[in-house]
Amino acid sequence: MPIITLLTDFGLQDPYVGVMKGVIYKINPNVKIVDITHGVSKFNVREAAFILAYSYKYFPPGTIHVVVVDPGVGTARKGLIIKTKKYFFVGPDNGVLISAAEENGIQAVYFINTENYKEISYTFHGRDVFAPTAAYLSLGIPPSKLGNPTEKYLPAPYSRPSIVEKGTISGEIIYIDGFGNLVTNIPSNLIWKQEIRYGDLLEVTIRGRRPMKLRLHKAYGETPPGSLLLLINSFNHLEISMNMGNAANALKVKQGEKITVRKVI
Repeated sequence: MPIITLLTDFGLQDPYVGVMKGVIYKINPNVKIVDITHGVSKFNVREAAFILAYSYKYFPPGTIHVVVVDPGVGTARKGLIIKTKKYFFVGPDNGVLISAAEENGIQAVYFINTENYKEISYTFHGRDVFAPTAAYLSLGIPPSKLGNPTEKYLPAPYSRPSIVEKGTISGEIIYIDGFGNLVTNIPSNLIWKQEIRYGDLLEVTIRGRRPMKLRLHKAYGETPPGSLLLLINSFNHLEISMNMGNAANALKVKQGEKITVRKVI
């Protein structure tokens, strides 16, 4: 049974998610729909891109991932179908699909041909474009029948981390979860390559503020309640956390802020 996932900023109070599912089931009643989340912060393409990038790989090959976080809906922006080594990604051309798609290996990209659909709303392409496109893909219709090939599309909405000098890494806060953990775009492999290990003391600077010294731990409980710490999270990225507390509130940090991490010798 084919799987379609949905990831949106619609919430569950309104009928939008249910309507999208109805459109999909009307085209293919044998598909399975999985909700990744509909709680993305409104219009937050960066947050949606992060959630997709660290969720898509847990689904079976052939899964069709649909993302509708689309502040440009109804404008000249295009809709995309991206075919990768194992998956399809469907959504707006605003960078939201790219991190996940590039990681899995992009094989082909198509602009969705909206002439295939009638009565397209200026405000609800999730229902009128992306849901039916995903449904037709789930029936085995090739993307070349649903769109036109392209090599031009917007990049991912957040930067890549970089090495400033040996032992010093520059990145940014790309996600703040419901616990207030500050997730960076710095992957664990970059940490280990800089000869940083669990137990090391690191100097952390956020947005040019006064540096703070935090130790890299394996688990939240290795520090007393209310203490700030660094750890490698379940997505294998560096995060700033507070044991049984909210690091984002304590530090008054927002998504997108730059961060520098340096090993204290």
